[in-house]
Amino acid sequence: MNNLSATAFVTTDSPARYISRLCKHFAHKIPVSFDEQQGRIEFNIGLSLLTAEPNGLSLRVESTDQENLERLQNVVASHFERFAWKEALTLDWQPGA
Repeated sequence: MNNLSATAFVTTDSPARYISRLCKHFAHKIPVSFDEQQGRIEFNIGLSLLTAEPNGLSLRVESTDQENLERLQNVVASHFERFAWKEALTLDWQPGA
């Protein structure tokens, strides 16, 4: 199965906080796993991976088709941007390799 993917990176001093908030939010309905360095959110249409970096947060979404990939990008971005309103952070998705 070939997965399509997209990635985004945001500069922030608190990547662990965003990993925790996103994962805890989605954990009420779907499988998630996370710690301070990484998070995994298993949507029925694909997967979102979050990774704390020294200078920010790296996000990746994967799905088997373009339509669901775009849906995942929108869902993850809308929730992230709501949680990151104090820092006014937004996600700029780039096609994955």
